Amino acid sequence: MRIIYHLGAHCTDDERLLRCLLKNRGVLADQGIIVPGPTRYRNLLRETAIALKGQAASLDTQALVLEQIMEADKAERLVLSWDSFLSYASWALDDGLYRAAGERVRAFSQIFPQIEAEFHLALRNPATFLPALFDKQKNMKGGTKDFATFLKRRDPFDVRWSEVIHRILDMNPDVPLTIWCDEDTPLIWPDVLQAVSGHAPDTVLEDTYELMSQIMSAEGLKRMQAYLASHAVTTPELRRKVFTAFLDKFAVADRINVEVEVPGWTADTVAALTRQYEQDVAVIRSTAGVRFIDP
Repeated sequence: MRIIYHLGAHCTDDERLLRCLLKNRGVLADQGIIVPGPTRYRNLLRETAIALKGQAASLDTQALVLEQIMEADKAERLVLSWDSFLSYASWALDDGLYRAAGERVRAFSQIFPQIEAEFHLALRNPATFLPALFDKQKNMKGGTKDFATFLKRRDPFDVRWSEVIHRILDMNPDVPLTIWCDEDTPLIWPDVLQAVSGHAPDTVLEDTYELMSQIMSAEGLKRMQAYLASHAVTTPELRRKVFTAFLDKFAVADRINVEVEVPGWTADTVAALTRQYEQDVAVIRSTAGVRFIDP
């Protein structure tokens, strides 16, 4: 068996991936892919990791935890998703972006030390990620309603995803780590679903085009689906070209453009943060041990 952890991050997924996989859990189960409901494992895994204090779980503990998560006797892949695996939203910037990411990945790996694990994480441009994370944590325990306090008085230009990735890999050098950009998700959504669940490439999942439906006109989506049904689009590369072509013609502008409103930030601030993010992504893409899903 292999355990798959979808780590979020916050404000990149909004449970969309988990909802899609749960909707298709019957089809996936036929392939030995188990997608349990989140209430079966989120608090359980967090509490178990805290209790273990970084030590490997005993065989009895592993069996007990698995029994509470899984109803099936066995599985090829067990998919677990939670955007707070690395941190709760209100703590995500404590001492830096996901400062304890390496320790968290290590801690969850130690719950099932004999079972192979892999980790998946979406990134997001800090220019939109930080305002979205601020909004998300406002009403949470430990949250704040002041943006400067939320940033811990740090410069937003100090927020770099490459540091998060390096912390994970430094403490977990052999763990398979798959990364993608949230901004690219509409174009690569089928690839993300397949990477996380590991389903057979010819498997047809419901809601495969959910993201495209949110940024494309209904007429455009209908035409795109008709085109895909009548043409031999046999590779991810061809599918992305089709997605791009139809988006160029049928995208709804106000559903794509994200307005950033932060006191003290200008258009130049957003542009500079975006350029830095693109440079940071280039560093991550070339990092050994990272599998990067590109559009």
